[in-house]
Amino acid sequence: MNTAINAPSEIDSQLFGSLESQRAAYLEHPYPDYQQRKEDLLALKRMLSENVDAIVDAISADYGNRSRHETLFAEVISVTDGINDTVKHLKKWMKVQKRHVDVSMFAGGKNRVIPQPLGVVGLIIPWNFPINLSFSQLCAVFAAGNRAMVKMSENSIALTRLLIELSPKYFPADKLAFFEETGGVGIAFSKLPFDLLIFTGSGQTGRAVMASAAQNLTPVILELGGKAPAIIDPQYPLKKAVERILFVKQFNAGQICTNVDYVFVHHSQIDEFVAQAKAYGAAHCPDINHKDYTSIIDDRSVQRLLDTMEDAQAKGATLVNICGGQQANIEARKIPMQLVLNTTDDMTIRQRETFGPLLMVLSYDTAEEVIAYVNAHDRPLALYPFTNNKELADHYIERIMSGGVTVNDALFHVAQHDLPFGGVGPSGMGHYHGYEGFVACSKMRPVFYQAGFTAMKYLAPPYGKFADKVFNTLLKMKS
Repeated sequence: MNTAINAPSEIDSQLFGSLESQRAAYLEHPYPDYQQRKEDLLALKRMLSENVDAIVDAISADYGNRSRHETLFAEVISVTDGINDTVKHLKKWMKVQKRHVDVSMFAGGKNRVIPQPLGVVGLIIPWNFPINLSFSQLCAVFAAGNRAMVKMSENSIALTRLLIELSPKYFPADKLAFFEETGGVGIAFSKLPFDLLIFTGSGQTGRAVMASAAQNLTPVILELGGKAPAIIDPQYPLKKAVERILFVKQFNAGQICTNVDYVFVHHSQIDEFVAQAKAYGAAHCPDINHKDYTSIIDDRSVQRLLDTMEDAQAKGATLVNICGGQQANIEARKIPMQLVLNTTDDMTIRQRETFGPLLMVLSYDTAEEVIAYVNAHDRPLALYPFTNNKELADHYIERIMSGGVTVNDALFHVAQHDLPFGGVGPSGMGHYHGYEGFVACSKMRPVFYQAGFTAMKYLAPPYGKFADKVFNTLLKMKS
């Protein structure tokens, strides 16, 4: 199946053709049993594990340079482990659930919740973790018994073409189809009448996707982004906090939607924070041209980061290069990690998600000051309090709403298979991963089984004394 498509009419034709084929296959087999779903999940795992080198190379080609170790950790190992976890629990998830019956009205009846496949699910995948995000979502889709069409990013061309080549060896096209972005594909894709549409990307594009989906009343899961804060309690070991924050900031060159966008450091520790950050940079990024230092995805993103740095400096911010003063390699699209201090509200870095190796540092005096600042802005996709004081951690968690939380580290709540992943408000809606992913891709269908005998026939109009007595008794019981 050739899914590299160009002209608008050709885009519509191939996309609708794929959707019709998948929907027909779904209607022919609307409820795959456990064995079929398990086979699909294991085929998904084989597609990944049997082609690791080709996938790693394709992703690196799309980036210009992507650390092999980062790809193995974030794209291969985590996804494979997630599929194994889903297979382990799937039979339990698929079980019909018993629910309580209101015996005062419906004695003898039964209530059940039956997890059933929705049908055809559309996935719109970004470039930053193209295998992790596509395969982890496909894991939920197949666990729930659905079929999937996947639109990949224009920045993932090498990988997309590889997946288009590999997919037919593991799945029929009416079960799984990948599509390359050749211009206009994403817009047409979002307008298809899917049974569920999952989008991962920017808030601006997410709004457009949601508007398109609304025309078909297609439900959506939106995984967006935002400016996720870390907060360092002055009583927490500062060196440990710096190491953990900068590990995540350096990973994938900071191009992670759940990355630490900015960090609150107590005013008394700012100088020590900078010193510890420089020490980390000297140890872990001595040469940004090394193959282990991932490139920025494209020239436009490089220019965006350079403009953000220039804007900050021009308006009075202090930039601290923590990679030994190394200069950016524009040709290789590599930018050394930078701390950005003394920022003001009129700077670009305060207003937009950084999505790169820039870390804004804000000073604070009290927890309430932190809470007020974060709550005055869009709800972030993640929150990262660093403290050994459980009461303080709980205080931040209770007072600041975010998509997810990692305490005393960053990012790793996303790697927990039994935790749902998702944003809130401007950072997204809906969840997947684990059981929540299974539920999100299922219709949890309520079914009431009426008993052989029911007193309801005695309560039909015209209402008489018997109905009065029954309803008065029920009122007393329920009040």
